[in-house]
Amino acid sequence: MTALQADTLTALLAVRLDHGTLPEVLTRIIEIVKADVTGADEVSVTLVRGDKPFTAAYTGQLALDADEMQYERGYGPCIDAGESATVMLVGDMRRDARWPDYSANVVPRGVLSSLSLPLPVQTEFVGALNCYARHPHAFSNDAVAVAIELAGHVAVAVANAVGFADNAKLAGEMRAAMASRAVIDQAIGVIMAQNRCDPDLAFTILRRASQNRNTKLRDIAQGIVASVAPSGPDPANTV
Repeated sequence: MTALQADTLTALLAVRLDHGTLPEVLTRIIEIVKADVTGADEVSVTLVRGDKPFTAAYTGQLALDADEMQYERGYGPCIDAGESATVMLVGDMRRDARWPDYSANVVPRGVLSSLSLPLPVQTEFVGALNCYARHPHAFSNDAVAVAIELAGHVAVAVANAVGFADNAKLAGEMRAAMASRAVIDQAIGVIMAQNRCDPDLAFTILRRASQNRNTKLRDIAQGIVASVAPSGPDPANTV
């Protein structure tokens, strides 16, 4: 019997896998994950192709930071979940001894528990659905069961993209995702400086602006970065 509620299944069915790039489709799905996995404060999807892990989609800066701390080290629950096809549940990051260097750095960032689930997908990619929480022991057995089912939907989206997109197109989408993330990070830095706030609030402000204007997050970010970019030299002052 499915652990998902009827309205969750309806929302998932409304996500068209053939509409938008893979990062866009995954973002829509993980917003559903965030809403339906009790305890999840932020959610991300890690994909690993060869030896190169990257975050294909994320709901908030906390998730991206936690992912990238693992990529820097080459290990952590999201990487290990994807590569070993094992559910990685961390009840209290402060007391977990499996990844001591990662834990010591992610706890001050605000992650006190996490849940990483392997994606059941047979492609050149492996990966994980990651749920991060600001409280210890945030994920109950029921929450884990829901997340496992939702990981299957994420895997379908990845398999669909790999199956129907040629390698050049898929590689282009991944490069575009990385470029978008870079400009979003820059915009978050600008918002933090202007509002004297932390990264989570800056990301919330950015996403709210995107929703209010019905404009893609990347485009809003590009506008913010462009607004503070130094202009070129005044022609009247050049020799």
